[in-house]
Amino acid sequence: MIEYQTLADDHPDLLQSPLLRAALLTLQYTQEHGSIGITKNKAFKRTFVHWAVQNFDWPGEGADEVFRYHKVINEADYAPLEVLHFLLIELRLGRHFKDEFRLTKRGKELAQSPGRLFVELIPYFVHQIDHSSYARFDDQPFGNWEVWINVINVEADHGISDVALYQKFYGEPESDRNAARRDIYAFKACVLRPLEWAGLLMSTQDQGAEMRAVHVFKSPLWRSVLKLDTDDMLQSVHLQ
Repeated sequence: MIEYQTLADDHPDLLQSPLLRAALLTLQYTQEHGSIGITKNKAFKRTFVHWAVQNFDWPGEGADEVFRYHKVINEADYAPLEVLHFLLIELRLGRHFKDEFRLTKRGKELAQSPGRLFVELIPYFVHQIDHSSYARFDDQPFGNWEVWINVINVEADHGISDVALYQKFYGEPESDRNAARRDIYAFKACVLRPLEWAGLLMSTQDQGAEMRAVHVFKSPLWRSVLKLDTDDMLQSVHLQ
């Protein structure tokens, strides 16, 4: 079982988690305003959705990128907020009352404790959510988090491309190019992206390649919160 360490509320590595930052902002916004309006379909109303887009500073989905393609944003158009809303309800940090989203007592407490909120929110998000549900396709890669995280712990210790990392688990991609793209996409959507949203992985992209080359690195937050079976296999970097 993967264990997550609880960090002090002022630990700087916590700020590297986009999902934790968004959760804190949402909880604190709700406290300040008393509630957030919701639609008949139980989604956040557009006023808050626009606020979230502008304030979450989500990697790859900042306000400039999102508003470039949408003048009006609904919750369903902004996956980070849609997933976060689901998590806050599932973890009973907030609840729907009539036409409003309100915080529970527990939600109010954790809004002031980033360290505790992290260990409540992030493990549940990574391990319990069906990540294919907000991906382009419904494909899911074969495997489990115990294996994925322990292997990534070693292979991404000094950085590795997403395709090379895929090959560590599944070998050479399918000879059919479309099938290979789908397989790699499923791995990225259901394994790598959740770890990036959690703040445990970081990535850089080479925009010049036909299939954008993505290099994956463990974040300082990974090293702070995860204690794994494969830690004794890590090699230190030799400085020249």
